[in-house]
Amino acid sequence: MKIEQKAKEILSSAVSFQASDIHLVPLEREAVIRYRIDGQLMDIQKVPNPLALKLISHLKFLSGMDVGERRRAQNSSLEIPIDGRRYSARLSTFPSSFHETLVIRLFPQSVTYTLQELSIFPKQANQLTEIIQQPSGLLIICGPTGSGKTTTIYSLLHMVVNMMNRNIITLEDPIEQRHERLLQMEINERAGITYAHGLKSLLRHDPDVIMLGEIRDAETAKIAIRSALTGHFVITTLHSDNTFNALKRLYELGISTSDLKDTLKGIAAQRLVDITCPYCLSECYPLCRKYRRKRRGAVFEQLVGTHLELALQSFPHPPKLSKFHTLQQVILKGIALGYIHEKEYFRLGKGTFQ
Repeated sequence: MKIEQKAKEILSSAVSFQASDIHLVPLEREAVIRYRIDGQLMDIQKVPNPLALKLISHLKFLSGMDVGERRRAQNSSLEIPIDGRRYSARLSTFPSSFHETLVIRLFPQSVTYTLQELSIFPKQANQLTEIIQQPSGLLIICGPTGSGKTTTIYSLLHMVVNMMNRNIITLEDPIEQRHERLLQMEINERAGITYAHGLKSLLRHDPDVIMLGEIRDAETAKIAIRSALTGHFVITTLHSDNTFNALKRLYELGISTSDLKDTLKGIAAQRLVDITCPYCLSECYPLCRKYRRKRRGAVFEQLVGTHLELALQSFPHPPKLSKFHTLQQVILKGIALGYIHEKEYFRLGKGTFQ
């Protein structure tokens, strides 16, 4: 089989399982191909190392990476058609102890879900929807890699662009979903286009809403706050496990509590959890999982309104909040109602919520 055909076969198989990531990992004697399906990494097949290395080189070439460079990590992206649909693929290489490995993250371009479809609890979706309709301010979606932050942000932006006549500009690394009614800029640090540089440029284009892919450093955080202070609505992501740690992270990046009081409208910590299968009831069989339309949903820990004000007043000390629902409590509620499988509580781990 030709390398091109094998690469297409792997990509098509991953799409049929609705996998979010493909891992090509050459080991000492052979290579393993893994898919991340619903947050779980599964071994799919094993191939000879020479074939895996050719596959990695072929995909690096297609995405514009330096094929001859195997001693340092590289990142790139490309758009590819798979089974009649277009996908954006983010590729990342890593020089491991045996051979270079490759991870591909897949993003379907034509699929858009409303936040009500994504969220397990409608009230949580409505709270985020109300926040983003405000004329200015800052909304932060936080959580670990693979928790669905970007999908949530896109659903909010689609709602704004369809319901409100607003000029929306995004800064992304890379652009994960293309939309003809959004002005989208891709970060290219090698060309000098950083988040900070891009923010300075886009402010001249009179945006109403700014989507910032991620707050990575102090400069980006300060420009995001400044944009919110000058009448724009900024929505962004931050790597943090819960809402209170997100406040600590902003403080570490040099943002004052007074600026946060003036701009911050809400923080939502997000996780994706397995929805209880109506057919299998306990563990969902792989074949059943493959054909289920909705397999996971989003749950949020939301720091908004009065709870947010109290948290900022007591910062940096932990506030005592009544009727505040942590991620742990939200997941336990979903389990009690039968929406979420109980294994999700143990999979995420109690330490995740503390």
